Amino acid sequence: MRILSSQDLWNLVDGAAIFSAGGGGDPDAGYRIVEKLVSEDYTVRLVPPSEVPDKAKIVNFACVGATATVEYDPNAAVETLRNLEEYAGFSTYATIPVELGGFNTLAAVDVAARCNIPIIDADGAGRSVPEVHLKVYTIDGIPLTPMVIADLHAKNIVITKETVNSKAAERIARVLAAEWGHSAYTARRILTGIQVKTSPIQTSLSKSMQIGRLLKKTSDPVKAVLKETGGFKLFKGVVDHVERETKAGFTFVDVKLRGKREYADSVFEFEAKNEVLIAYRDEKLAAIAPDIITPVHPETGKCITAEKIAEGDKLVILGLPAPQKWRTSKGLELWKDALQRSRILKEYIPIERLVSN
Repeated sequence: MRILSSQDLWNLVDGAAIFSAGGGGDPDAGYRIVEKLVSEDYTVRLVPPSEVPDKAKIVNFACVGATATVEYDPNAAVETLRNLEEYAGFSTYATIPVELGGFNTLAAVDVAARCNIPIIDADGAGRSVPEVHLKVYTIDGIPLTPMVIADLHAKNIVITKETVNSKAAERIARVLAAEWGHSAYTARRILTGIQVKTSPIQTSLSKSMQIGRLLKKTSDPVKAVLKETGGFKLFKGVVDHVERETKAGFTFVDVKLRGKREYADSVFEFEAKNEVLIAYRDEKLAAIAPDIITPVHPETGKCITAEKIAEGDKLVILGLPAPQKWRTSKGLELWKDALQRSRILKEYIPIERLVSN
């Protein structure tokens, strides 16, 4: 078990955001969580899955809703977890982030620190995802319920005992989030210590912190991140047009860029539903989820989340291969279903094949 320093936490925000596909919540909200944890002298302990007792209970914690409306109340977040413990009759050994993102990963870290329990060095997706059920646990048949859903200040709390499938649980959480100002807390997917060793994406928080360190210490952060992740530079340009709408518990964003330098005379477009799901260069497919499409600042390499992109912004678009679990037949089927709900009907082609064409 490792105690994380304040610098580790800053690095975690920046690194997790690289895997966010432009979603996962505003990293500025993640920074604010770190500032409060440090100023209030909380200890953050990171435990590798291999060290978790087999019979331990681990809870997935996250915020659900539109990325454009991120707010956070740590007391309400803790109360959400406590309600799940009370309902299901157990004590939480540790929390685990449901995904990697500049805000959502830190929300799980915050709850763990305030409850004096560790955070697991793993997550449920290896990236940010637009829907509650879109996690690698679904591939493994691990139930999403029981699930506790609470509003921003835990004035309204709903316990979902059981659903017909994980997709039904997503709809319940999404409808409530939309009703409560497009944001809600959720404590769900109770894992055993045995399950946490195999189902989630392993050591992803350590990997994120390493990416955060590279962003701060290298003279060419974009190049360093691509080398570390095995990713690709998809485009560099200036934002020419942005359309944005928040509805039904999601933030939808469409962006068009004009190319610069080696990308001059070229156009790049992408579509986001909280996260960037698909991208085209000169109307040809450039990348598609589950591979990770992340807009970043060309100089700092830090993620610029989709809901904050504005006309005139200079961006580099990174394309990172998805974790292998998402590239299995079951993983791709889950993503195909999610993409079709966004009217994206393109078949998945691995990013390395698209880049080589």
